[in-house]
Amino acid sequence: MTAQDTERRKMHILVVMPAVVIILWGIYQAQSVVVAFLVSVFLATIGTPAVTWLRQKRIPLVAAVLIVVAGMLAVLLVVGALVGASINDLLNDLPSIQARLAQQVTTLEDLLAGKGIEMPDEFLFKQVNPGMVMDLVAGIFTGLRSLLSNIVLILLTVAFLLIEAPGFPNKLRAALGRPQASFLQLTRFVDGMKHYMVIKTAISLLMGVLIWLWLNTLGVHFSALWGFLAFLLHYIPNIGSVIAAIPVVLLACIQFGPGRASLALAGFVIVEFVLGNIVEPRILGRGLGLSTLVVFLSMILWGSLLGLFGMVLSVPITMTLKLAFENNEGTRWLAVLLGPEGPWKDG
Repeated sequence: MTAQDTERRKMHILVVMPAVVIILWGIYQAQSVVVAFLVSVFLATIGTPAVTWLRQKRIPLVAAVLIVVAGMLAVLLVVGALVGASINDLLNDLPSIQARLAQQVTTLEDLLAGKGIEMPDEFLFKQVNPGMVMDLVAGIFTGLRSLLSNIVLILLTVAFLLIEAPGFPNKLRAALGRPQASFLQLTRFVDGMKHYMVIKTAISLLMGVLIWLWLNTLGVHFSALWGFLAFLLHYIPNIGSVIAAIPVVLLACIQFGPGRASLALAGFVIVEFVLGNIVEPRILGRGLGLSTLVVFLSMILWGSLLGLFGMVLSVPITMTLKLAFENNEGTRWLAVLLGPEGPWKDG
């Protein structure tokens, strides 16, 4: 590499880095709009197979799209009614939950004092405080409520995306001036992304149903709410199920004591192990094409920019960026860094 090439690369980096910062700042400032659009793309992606199936049954495209969107609306209304009722019940019971927690903490302090272990005043109340956990849950459902307020706009966007999708390859060929282009790599990526999102949604749904049934069997209050939370957070790699389990175990401990709370936790651990470590890898394949560290960091980045739904969609967003980097000679090294460990060895 010549000195001129080195200087050109340095200048390129100096220009690109501020541009990236500005773009990320813009995404953060337009968070509600970006989230609504990403959710629309997500729903359109998981609705595409249903539209394709209806088209194979000789149903016109517009009619097929309307049927799928109507089905999505029906599901969202039913889930919204069930989860909304559970949220209202939780908010109404929150004072009594906090009172029972305070009583259990006082009992624990007396037990420790009887064994000669003295705690500073208010120490356990500060350490065993459900406020932070409940604030997390409240933040999640506040984001959901905000999103549902735009549900008509989101579903309209989904409908237009599904109608435009079949003609997009032709538009892309015309825009690039390559009428015979096949875009094999892009096609494989889109098909892979659809496969990932549909399978991930099905497994997350199964996760939510199993958790709901298990908690309902144990008698844990608001089991429908916790099942929906488990479904939603299962999209977040590695730590989503852990976040979903925290308020459930805390509530079960307050409601029944540590015994049944341990059973609730065991249900999360078993379901997550079977679905996340056995079923999901077998169906989706060996990996996502991303390193574990990149998955974790992307979850933090997109979560900080876009909130809960940024965390949920962090993997698809990062996979899309990786594809874009792969198709540009100047940024291919970034795609290598984002990917899993290569087959090469030192020496």
